[in-house]
Formats: sequence, structure tokens, C-alpha cells
Amino acid sequence: MKKQSKFPPGWNEARVRKILAHYEQQTEEEAVAEDEAAFENRTQTVMEVPNELVPAIRELIAKHK
Repeated sequence: MKKQSKFPPGWNEARVRKILAHYEQQTEEEAVAEDEAAFENRTQTVMEVPNELVPAIRELIAKHK
């Protein structure tokens, strides 16, 4: 019996498979370039936070949207 997965709103199995394929087919150089581009994006901030704060931060982000 196949277990039915639950996806967040707007997500489905096809979308997940497409994203997985993207990252599985990506070269190391492409992955590095993608990571560097993310850090250069001036519309977002990247920061380190303690793992135990992640759920609270996610909740704040969800409320902000």
C-alpha cells in the first residue's frame, strides 16, 4: 500500500519531482553559482540562527505573509 504524501498549499508531487530533478542533475559548479547568487540578492537577508529558534521564525514569516 502506497503512503499518500501531504504537500503544503501550492505544492504537489509533480512540483517536488521537478525540483528534485533540478538539484540531482546540477553540477557542483552550478550549485556553487546558485548559492553565491542567493547571497548577492539584496531583497533578502541570509543569517544563521540557533536551530531551536527556526520554528518560531517560520511562524513569524508565515504571519507576515
